[in-house]
Amino acid sequence: QVQLVGSGGGLVQAGGSLRLSCAASGSIFSINAMGWYRQVPGEQRESVARITSGGSTNYADSVKGRFTITRDNAKNTVYLQMNSLKPEDTAVYYCNANIVPRLHFFPGDYWGQGTQVTVSS
Repeated sequence: QVQLVGSGGGLVQAGGSLRLSCAASGSIFSINAMGWYRQVPGEQRESVARITSGGSTNYADSVKGRFTITRDNAKNTVYLQMNSLKPEDTAVYYCNANIVPRLHFFPGDYWGQGTQVTVSS
């Protein structure tokens, strides 16, 4: 069974920093793209940042220059370094990964449980 477990959220003042982590575990053959999404109550989940298996990245315009996504393929882990945080970054952050399980070798999207990030003004 494959699962993603995220961590690192919390409460921070505007201008501060947080680092989110998300580790994939289980019987994994390979991991394709990994990413972070966020959701505010009453709104749709939006993509924040994504990184391919080769290390190419893309970001939402709202976080460019402030957030950095990286991954450690040896640890099956993706990170999101968030700097210069703003109150509008407040949301539940979810990690996502396209994973090929050893069980059947069909790729699928997996989600972490979500971690709350709150930025106070």
